[in-house]
Amino acid sequence: MPKMGESITEGTIIEWRKKIGDNVEKDEIFLEIGTDKVDSEIPASVSGILVEILAEPNDVVDVGKVIGRINTDTKAAIEAPVQERPQPIVPKEIEASQMEKPVRKTTVKKLAGKRKSFFTPVVMKIAQDNNVPMAELDMVQGTGRGGRVTKKDILAYLNDRSEPVPSSKLSMSDNIEEMEYMRKKIANHMRSSLDTAAHVHVMTEVDMTTIVDYVTAKEESFSSGEGFSLTYTPFIVTATVKAIQRFPLMNCTLEGDDILHKKNINIGIAVSIEDGLMVPVIEKCEEANFLGLCRRVRDITLRTRDKDLRPDELQGSTFSISNFGVFNVTMGTPIINQPNVGILGVGAIKKRPVVIETKAGDTIGIRSLMILTLGFDHRLIDGAGGSQFIDAVRDELETMDLEQLF
Repeated sequence: MPKMGESITEGTIIEWRKKIGDNVEKDEIFLEIGTDKVDSEIPASVSGILVEILAEPNDVVDVGKVIGRINTDTKAAIEAPVQERPQPIVPKEIEASQMEKPVRKTTVKKLAGKRKSFFTPVVMKIAQDNNVPMAELDMVQGTGRGGRVTKKDILAYLNDRSEPVPSSKLSMSDNIEEMEYMRKKIANHMRSSLDTAAHVHVMTEVDMTTIVDYVTAKEESFSSGEGFSLTYTPFIVTATVKAIQRFPLMNCTLEGDDILHKKNINIGIAVSIEDGLMVPVIEKCEEANFLGLCRRVRDITLRTRDKDLRPDELQGSTFSISNFGVFNVTMGTPIINQPNVGILGVGAIKKRPVVIETKAGDTIGIRSLMILTLGFDHRLIDGAGGSQFIDAVRDELETMDLEQLF
């Protein structure tokens, strides 16, 4: 059983795409595995013949346990007869008595081994979270492989489910709509964060004129070389990483009364998707150069919107960034992404008249300004520490050596 993520210890066999005796090519998809977060197609690591299957569909298997064997000596595998598993012999009197027993009503989880259809762990978890009994789940029309119910099918079913009878206090024009599954998860996560962390927010204004001019000047050459546009996000990530290195307490988490100091700086980037919000993680940002960050930000943003992330890419952040400026919002007060102790909110860059101090005296000029908001957990970070951190981010952005980036 392959490891599907840092915190995932087991997986469920969904489907073997090959049967015993079939030839398997390296990198060919031959198995589908599911967790309670995502279903994944597994490619073969070697070429050969599938000679043994040790875990059947719907079996839950610990990570690292052998679930099948591929013989890479194809000649020997072809010559050797394929042995099928012997079927257990059930005494007639036991078989008859068991068949006479009625099936009790139970929950989705308890009925997992007795259901008439196979459902992936993702579908089962959604059904369980929304109190969908197995009898009802069996009636959901599947659009997946072999008519299997997919995550999209169960979410669509829940969305179309009969609405509760309106309260007598509601007028005829009022409407009650149940939250979709992802929105429920976001709501619970946000509520939990507010109940956990002592939120405090500080703001500062950043002069982005130099960076804006640099991006404009490099736009054409960067786009032709990389195939995508240069954005402001990598600059903000770079400045944030350097500020964290100056104030490492912002890269910690709280576990009860203990402070857990994280070795690596893993930045979570909030990405808006069609039905909610996801925060994929760019790991070990302190080890990446600027161009590498540009590529990683681009890659993980696109795959988030395409819902093509691995489960482990949504875990392990040590600090998060939320850019509401892309929606032309000037400022905001973001909620901390648990278990982080800080989150940086990025506002829109706007041109404004400002006072510019020069040796010859003050003058009025047009500058590209941006407001940053730092949300931090006051249980660990004091006001002075939070203020110093956001000022460090501002300083890194305004004094960045742009010519040394590439």
